Amino acid sequence: MDFTIASILMLDGVTNGAIYALLALSLVLVFTVTRIIFIPQGEFVAYGALTMASLQLGHTPLTIWFLLVLAVGVAVLDLWAGWRAGKALPGLVKTVLLRAVPPVAIGLLGLWAAPQQLPLVLQALLTLAIVTPMGGLIYRLAYQSLADASVLVLLIVSVGVHFALTGLGLVFFGPEGSTNPSFWQASFNLGPLMLSGQTLIIFMSAVALIVMLWLFFERSLYGKALRATAVNRLGAQLMGISSTSAGKLSFSMAAFIGALSGLLISPTTTINYDSGFLIGLKGFVAAVFAGLASYPLAAVGALLVGLLESFSSFWASAFKEVIVFTFILPVLLWRSLRDPHKDEE
Repeated sequence: MDFTIASILMLDGVTNGAIYALLALSLVLVFTVTRIIFIPQGEFVAYGALTMASLQLGHTPLTIWFLLVLAVGVAVLDLWAGWRAGKALPGLVKTVLLRAVPPVAIGLLGLWAAPQQLPLVLQALLTLAIVTPMGGLIYRLAYQSLADASVLVLLIVSVGVHFALTGLGLVFFGPEGSTNPSFWQASFNLGPLMLSGQTLIIFMSAVALIVMLWLFFERSLYGKALRATAVNRLGAQLMGISSTSAGKLSFSMAAFIGALSGLLISPTTTINYDSGFLIGLKGFVAAVFAGLASYPLAAVGALLVGLLESFSSFWASAFKEVIVFTFILPVLLWRSLRDPHKDEE
């Protein structure tokens, strides 16, 4: 291996690591706020990429109908829960309808816009608008009633949600894979390296999103509420912070990050309905490196995973996945010896 090959492998590893960093950050966010190991994170990657591919073909993505079904299901569940709690029916109906307006409006906009062959950027924005609300809706349907359950129960629910979303992905998109056009067709020479425009967009998007997350948590009231919930869930509730709202917001942010990651990588690789699981699992390895608690360490772990995957594909391509996922074993051992836990949590 000479310097040129090593440079190319490093560039490829850092590019993949930027995507894994976004997914790792979202996994840490969801776990710290809700104690949920969010296995279905990768499904949002696939849904984002394949929804965009459907829009490219001028088809109406079935994810739009899925969004509408989720909105109706949540509305029915909220009405039932409010009625059982003895709330006044007129006020309850008004509240439920107001909550249902945004996803329904997005779904109706998508049904109109899908056949219009919009410009690429508008299709990307529409894809993000379709997939992002699914996070909060899925939290309401699958997790909210079990918010106080043990981590193990929540993990089992996550496995079930993962299989459900994967099966629905096969129904929505079929078994064939898809790629999307690059957002920037330019290319630049940097010594022995050739940087594509899409690679630069991945870097800039990852850095911009990390900075925006930092500003959100440091400067905004909602970000501080999420931090308080992550530090002490019961204490945050006693101070008037709704753990339900925090859970919905964290899931919506995770869905947005997953969909954005799908849009960023879909021009560089073929995405199938089940591709998101493997991509999300590599983000999970990076999140475990951070102990599912530290955002900076999650980003560092993601870069290590990306570099390990890239160099493994050169030295032992048939075993690169095995090598990457074996990386989690010494990390878990190190974590266990460094931070022993005596209770279940």
